[in-house]
Parts: sequence; C-alpha cells; structure tokens
Amino acid sequence: MTTPTAQSPALGAEVPATMRAAVLKRQGDMAMETLAIPQPGPDQVLVQVAAVGVCGSDVHYYEHGRIGDYVVDHPLILGHELSGRITAVGTAVDPARIGQRVAVEPQRPCRTCKQCKAGRYNLCPDIEFYATPPIHGAFAEYVTIQADFAYNIPDSVSDEAAALIEPLSVGLWACERAEIKPGSRVLIAGAGPIGIIAAQAARAFGATDIYITDIAQDRLAFALEHGATHALNPKTDSVDGLDVDAFIDASGAPQAVRSGIKAVGPAGRVILVGLGADDVELPVSFIQNREIWLSGVFRYTNTWPLAIQLIADGKVDLDILVTGKFSLAEAEEALTAGKQPGQLKAVVYPGR
Repeated sequence: MTTPTAQSPALGAEVPATMRAAVLKRQGDMAMETLAIPQPGPDQVLVQVAAVGVCGSDVHYYEHGRIGDYVVDHPLILGHELSGRITAVGTAVDPARIGQRVAVEPQRPCRTCKQCKAGRYNLCPDIEFYATPPIHGAFAEYVTIQADFAYNIPDSVSDEAAALIEPLSVGLWACERAEIKPGSRVLIAGAGPIGIIAAQAARAFGATDIYITDIAQDRLAFALEHGATHALNPKTDSVDGLDVDAFIDASGAPQAVRSGIKAVGPAGRVILVGLGADDVELPVSFIQNREIWLSGVFRYTNTWPLAIQLIADGKVDLDILVTGKFSLAEAEEALTAGKQPGQLKAVVYPGR
C-alpha cells in the first residue's frame, strides 16, 4: 500500500500527509478542516481532486441534514461529481497510472451480490456512494477510489466537463431506460442542469423532437440553444396530445409528472429522475389503458466510457453549464449559489 508520503514518480513530487476539506458539521454548518490524506487500498488509486460539481443532493444535505433515510448524524464531506489526477496507487494497480487525468465514478459496489452479478451494480444493497452518509465525498484535496472507477480522460476534455460526467451519466441512464433511439420524440420536464443534460443526451441518442418544459423563460431559452427543439412554459402551454415516445421528469414536481405521463403515447415510457415528494398521485387508468412503462432512475451503471466519448466527439457540451466557480474555502457559498438568478452549475476547485 502506498503511504501518504510516497514518491509519485510521474509528478516528481511527494504526496503530503494532510489535506484541506470542507466538512458539513451539521445541517447548515460548514467548516474547513485539516485531515489525514486517505491511503489507497490495494485496488485503489489516490486522486488529487481538480474540480467538483455541486449537486442538488449536496444542497439538500446542507439545508435539511438528510435525504430520506440518509441522515447527516456525523461530520460529512459533500461532493460526488469530480475529476482529478492520480497521484498514488495501491499495490495491485499499475504505477503507470500515476499522473493520469481521470473522471471518477463515485461509488463502490460489493461486486458479489445478486444485483452486482446481474450487472445492476447501482442497485447493490451494500453500495458505498460518495457524500451519502456515512461515506465522505470530494470537497477535499484528495480522495481514493477503485482503480477501474477512475476513467482516463483525453486532454480535450476539461476538468469541469470530466467532473460533470456524473450528472451526464444520470441523463444517459435515463435515456437508455427510456429506450431513446433515432427518430424518438421526447418530453423532458425541468430545464435545470439535469433536464438540459437529458436533452443533450437524447439528441446524442438520435431523438428528433425534444420538448422541454419549465416556468423560467431564461432556462427555456438556454435549453433551446443546447439540446431541446421545443420549449414549453406550463403556465401558458399545454403538453396534452403530444403523444411522445418517452417522458423524462427532471423536475420532481407532482403536477409536471402527471401532465407528462398524459403526454405519452401508447406503449411509451416514463422515467422519473427528479427528487420530489415521496408519494405522488398518478393517472393510473391512463397508464393502464396505454400500457405505459414507468420506471425510476437510481444513479447509473457503465456510463462513463460512453459519456467520455460523447464529450470528446463534441456531441455533448457540459462546459456551458458552469455558471459559478468557487475555491474550497468557498464551498458553502457554492452550495447556495443555485438560488441566484441565471445560475445552473457551481463548481468547487479544491486546489484553490
């Protein structure tokens, strides 16, 4: 196992013994701390974090101290959308990986349970996921991850785009479950980061008509420039009769879910992505009569290789989502930036 002061030949510098981290002490209370740098296990790599995107779940933990059954009852490092550079490796990992720029898939499945063996490792009951209590995340200068979940990225992919492969993976997984294909007609509710990412993903999958709804006109205009083909405001526009092949909800709003379902044609698909109420009244008879297939989305599986290729080929643009840049000491400010007009995605840079 590599020690915290092990030499990193490809960088010509030693890994320090301690690091800075922005720690959520309790609901609404962030603090900067100096912690020991984590040591990589035999199958792990140590990543010096370059960029971390702020996710809605990070904000929710900060504001409410919990998401469902996951409660922040001990200090927690937030952040799970990240990129960086490998600075040390475990004993079972090729030392040639030191120095490589990587995008990190922030989860560790057990690899041996029924779900993992079936290829559904996102549903592993024992999965460890960054920034989900009690697992620490990436608002820190260094993290460890299994070597095969640290994906090499080409020089043409920015640190910010590499970090945002995580939310892109949500969009790709939603489109895959929605069976989007060339010629598909898709409705997306919510023109926030996930909605716009889902629109770009649907376009990359070959969808020809991509409708997006939101009550914010500036977000609708932005979505039309970056993936969507039609923009609708629920205050003035109806989605009735669209008969789309798939509906992806990225809003979590109960009314948007109900309206979206009724816009789906026979044998269509409904994918629920947005975090909203635990219970929502659904038009069950409509679902039954049209044999609509409805599914939730819980993270993703095996999406990083495709995501990296789509970004490198210019089919998806994630850099355009970044509207706020913050140092590690400004992590708390980054968590509240989304409330400001015109903000889409805040990024924290632990090296600053």
